[in-house]
Amino acid sequence: MFSLNLTPAAHHSYFPLPQKRFGCFPARFPIGSFTVRSSSSLQEVEKFTESSAEGKDLNSELYASVPLPPIKTSKRVVLVRHGQSTWNAEGRIQGSSNFSVLTKKGDAQAETSRQMLFDDAFDVCFSSPLVRSKRTAEIIWGDREEAILTDSELREIDLYSFQGLLKHEGKERFGAAYRQWQVDAANFNIDGHYPVRELWARARNCWDRILAHESRSILVVAHNAVNQALVATALGLGAEYFRVLLQSNCGVSVLDFTPQVEGGSPIICLNRLNQTPNSPVASGSSGGRKAAKRIVLVCHGVSETNEASSSFLDDKPMNMLGTIQSQKVAELLLDLKVSAVISSPKKACVDTAATISSVQEAADCLGADCVPRYVEMKQTSKLDVDNILDHFKQDVASVTVFEPGWLNKLDDVMITEVWNQSSEAWKSLLNEMADEKEPEKVIVVVGHPAILLGLVGRCLNLTKDRIGSFHLDAGSISVIDFPDGVLMVNGQRTLEGTQHLLARSSILKFAPMLIVEIATCKKT
Repeated sequence: MFSLNLTPAAHHSYFPLPQKRFGCFPARFPIGSFTVRSSSSLQEVEKFTESSAEGKDLNSELYASVPLPPIKTSKRVVLVRHGQSTWNAEGRIQGSSNFSVLTKKGDAQAETSRQMLFDDAFDVCFSSPLVRSKRTAEIIWGDREEAILTDSELREIDLYSFQGLLKHEGKERFGAAYRQWQVDAANFNIDGHYPVRELWARARNCWDRILAHESRSILVVAHNAVNQALVATALGLGAEYFRVLLQSNCGVSVLDFTPQVEGGSPIICLNRLNQTPNSPVASGSSGGRKAAKRIVLVCHGVSETNEASSSFLDDKPMNMLGTIQSQKVAELLLDLKVSAVISSPKKACVDTAATISSVQEAADCLGADCVPRYVEMKQTSKLDVDNILDHFKQDVASVTVFEPGWLNKLDDVMITEVWNQSSEAWKSLLNEMADEKEPEKVIVVVGHPAILLGLVGRCLNLTKDRIGSFHLDAGSISVIDFPDGVLMVNGQRTLEGTQHLLARSSILKFAPMLIVEIATCKKT
């Protein structure tokens, strides 16, 4: 357990289901009429492609585009990946094979998850039938009387001939096919199958059964890839997002579903992604790859205005709880060597930035032979909203930025302004990261929550209507990794590689392999 009280156990503010729910974004719109299968062979997908005007582009969204079934009441679905397995420890490709079991570390991780989720009043538990997942579910479920429901379609991705191989063996035996699996998984095929597309189809099928269950608080225990697919298909993201929404062993992701008055697909919000009890910044790797450059987005602590929320227009200093939150974030970031802290000019942001900077500098002076290190502090209005509020102040005066779904209360013009502002901030940050003189660089960014949400959207290559679908808490952090670096394309800074999204208490981990993790400090 992490000592900073940042684990889910420290912020069980998973909203009570009966309260008024917020609007995030509606589930995807259908692209056409077709049948969703539990798996699709290479020939089936190619046949569909030939009959489609969109061709390859449509394939990547084939199953993500199917609307979710309507629901009558709000539901919360908590996704958990199994603990470390024997094949995880060996670096062996598991796929949907059922030969590995939990290690002692995996058992301990599952027990920690049980403690983290102890206060959650789950009504039902769905589990993959594979031993490593089912055992994790049994540990978390504890002595509850209700039986665990196994669903074969919650099994891990089917990897056919790859299964059972060590990763280096996969490279040696399959060459180009293994390379495609690494760099273009959505179009990867083996033994006549598209494994990732099949997985997306299975995940979409699972939602029909999960959401049809009468329960309102649902636990699902499964695997890395299938949990990625569950999150992605709920949000309407295609198979190209594979390895973007990463799931650590016993990582917890939370999706909230709200019925629409007019019926149809529910409104969906990713409340948190890959929340684990461990430090979100300690590993230094992004999907198994070393990340030399990293941006850490930090949401300042709560202000004097209100302990639970903060006005869109606030420029108040943090209250005592907010100060504690900023200190805990600073302690959490001691696992990193921060190069610079960039903040909005607002009081709460500046104070949070100063705390992080001073803790970083002090930590380097603990040894007898230490050399004092200077952590640069910068301020930029690009991380704030003051310059876009002149004509909207009356409209946003009552909006509170730590209320789930608050961004959706803004009108389209205002959201467009926030989105455009986040674009300027994103470009500026990419320029900061692109300095070739510093091959390893960590920048901490403390900004207005609206701009931070916009940065998450930019990082994930989403559109402006999606940024209200994510939630940031006071004192949360989001880690964005750049294992492939920052490049120049047509004179513009861009990210190389794929994007990954990983989060902790409230957010994601993303980037061209970007990885975003989040941890939140909350009053217990």
